[in-house]
Amino acid sequence: MPLSGCDWPGELVATVFCQGCPWRCRYCHNTHLLDADRPGAVTWRSVMEFLRKRIGLLDGVVFSGGEPTLQRGLAAAIREVRALGLRVGLHTAGPYPDRLSEVLALVDWIGFDVKAPFDDYPRLTGVPGSGERARESLLRLIASGVAYEVRTTVHPDLLDAATLRNLAGALADLRVTHYALQACRATGGMDADLASGAAVSAPAFPESLRARFTSLTVRT
Repeated sequence: MPLSGCDWPGELVATVFCQGCPWRCRYCHNTHLLDADRPGAVTWRSVMEFLRKRIGLLDGVVFSGGEPTLQRGLAAAIREVRALGLRVGLHTAGPYPDRLSEVLALVDWIGFDVKAPFDDYPRLTGVPGSGERARESLLRLIASGVAYEVRTTVHPDLLDAATLRNLAGALADLRVTHYALQACRATGGMDADLASGAAVSAPAFPESLRARFTSLTVRT
């Protein structure tokens, strides 16, 4: 459970990595967290002990993964963290819209991963229907009023500049306000066939498209 200044931009947080994910994204670098049946490395009791000792030092806690909304105990865990006076962030790709809805009122911020154009999701996730579920989750997040950032992990072998421009336009049409592109990690990915060099540069977004976002960020 590392401390982080980047998992929730602008906040110093402890990041809790949850075991299990229903998708198999080709660039996933947390492959050890994919199997939901694999025992966790840290107990919830030890997590809470860690957090109690750092009250006053941390701004909050981010639940990441894997996919946190796979955990049926997520809402209860969030409530325990909030009882310590800590703010709560969540990383999700939205595979479970109803489970996301259950925790929207409990979190302060969400980092929402959009993998690709929604009709192209199976090419990255390996799961039919994943794009429809992600889109529904994103719509619920936007409607909730919870602070968020939508981000897309970019590997040049998977998403080219034209696709990214089209994706950004589609997200703007959905009234996404904060969007970030982030570089895929060059090592440790699930698909060994992907090229190791995965630096991302800003596509040539026209100013008319950039102006539709409150913020449009590129992280290399």
